[in-house]
Amino acid sequence: MITAKKTEVITGEEMQWGLMPNHIHLYHREIVSAEQADQMGFRASSVLWEKIGVGGQVLPHYHDVAEIIHITVGKVKLLCNGEWKSYQAGDTFHVPAGVVHSVANDDEQPTEQISIFLPVEESTPVNSFFNTTLVEDVYSTQLK
Repeated sequence: MITAKKTEVITGEEMQWGLMPNHIHLYHREIVSAEQADQMGFRASSVLWEKIGVGGQVLPHYHDVAEIIHITVGKVKLLCNGEWKSYQAGDTFHVPAGVVHSVANDDEQPTEQISIFLPVEESTPVNSFFNTTLVEDVYSTQLK
């Protein structure tokens, strides 16, 4: 049931970095919780903004959900299909549910990534690209 009726803004300054237990120098900020996804009417377990400190690592693990990881800052190594491979900001990983994976900082500065956790269901409707409907231009402001 959709209960959200207005746009909500959460500034970066409002979000505190929390240490993730059972990993090495891994911090996160929750961008979207499962409860917020429910309020907006979409399926998601969580969306996290993560930071891995120098020498840090998300230790090898797997989930009961699919995960999309987009590297936004720095260089990392990804445990991908049993092998460690190097990647950098701008790269995206699609990790199916049940697949062992790990991300390690491979840089001289903290790395950052956005991790999206999506429920996996046997019978799901076919996905499609979203529709956009333009409205009368009463909201625009001119930028100079």
